[in-house]
Amino acid sequence: MGPVSLLPKYQKLGTQKGDLAKMTHLQAGLSPETIEKARLELNENPDVLHQDIQQVRDMIITRPDIGFLRTDDAFILRFLRARKFHQADAFRLLAQYFQYRQLNLDMFKNFKADDPGIKRALIDGFPGVLENRDHYGRKILLLFAANWDQSRNSFTDILRAILLSLEVLIEDPELQINGFILIIDWSNFSFKQASKLTPSILKLAIEGLQDSFPARFGGVHFVNQPWYIHALYTLIKPFLKDKTRKRIFLHGNNLNSLHQLIHPEFLPSEFGGTLPPYDMGTWARTLLGPDYSDENDYTHTSYNAMHVKHTSSNLERECSPKPMKRSQSVVEAGTLKHEEKGENENTQPLLALD
Repeated sequence: MGPVSLLPKYQKLGTQKGDLAKMTHLQAGLSPETIEKARLELNENPDVLHQDIQQVRDMIITRPDIGFLRTDDAFILRFLRARKFHQADAFRLLAQYFQYRQLNLDMFKNFKADDPGIKRALIDGFPGVLENRDHYGRKILLLFAANWDQSRNSFTDILRAILLSLEVLIEDPELQINGFILIIDWSNFSFKQASKLTPSILKLAIEGLQDSFPARFGGVHFVNQPWYIHALYTLIKPFLKDKTRKRIFLHGNNLNSLHQLIHPEFLPSEFGGTLPPYDMGTWARTLLGPDYSDENDYTHTSYNAMHVKHTSSNLERECSPKPMKRSQSVVEAGTLKHEEKGENENTQPLLALD
């Protein structure tokens, strides 16, 4: 089966002739609701869309130290959407995107799904990506931290697999506008595993995800986090922007607070949802295609920025879910614990990780 587009097929917009005159080809495929959301939440104006893009492009000359390898309209647009059409902020993010890649050349040297390190991480479920979106149209990414086999996957390869997955997903303009949610389940994540999360690699992840990628993250949710994950969070807080801190939610083992923000019908059973348990090989099969195998080396390059091979439904049924460590979450009466600015600001790190 040949490559097919990862982007969803949307119905033709039921717009009036006058509305069509205001639209540009850059908004083609978006639902009317998403176009309105972009206007209200992101200040996206089809009348001046091309001028906004060109003004960001004109700033490139101010950074001759950076190689801007892609500057087409559709690419720049995702940075404008990520920064609510503040042109200076969008350009700063664009520059940081390429600068991060220049400063970390080894991470992006063989940046594709069949790279051995990325492939192993994908097969082990780093990240998991749910097929359906939540009630706000956001894509839900999952990380089951305890499944990190440190003899098999380096943290850097897991980060590369996450960044590659986001590169594929962000091609969808609906997700550029609606954004993403990340849920990290810390069940059974050992102190020994946590000790490998050094400040340097955590900083590398924060720089790659928070400061250098054009994605809108609506929330990062910690579930079943032990005390030493609280300590790690204290350690990385100085590197987090205020906006990021306000979007990190610490749920512990009570999922009622999670369900206040993400409805159970959009979650797998590990998180108290009504969907079946998550199959850890789902996203790997999407990127690697019908030749996916968790037993044999994968040698055929199947990924490019816009198209991936999709597995057939028969293959989906034939591949049994990968075993994983289950969540220890329970649904109990409780309230949402949200890490606000100023809370435990003076708490000292409890782990010596250097």
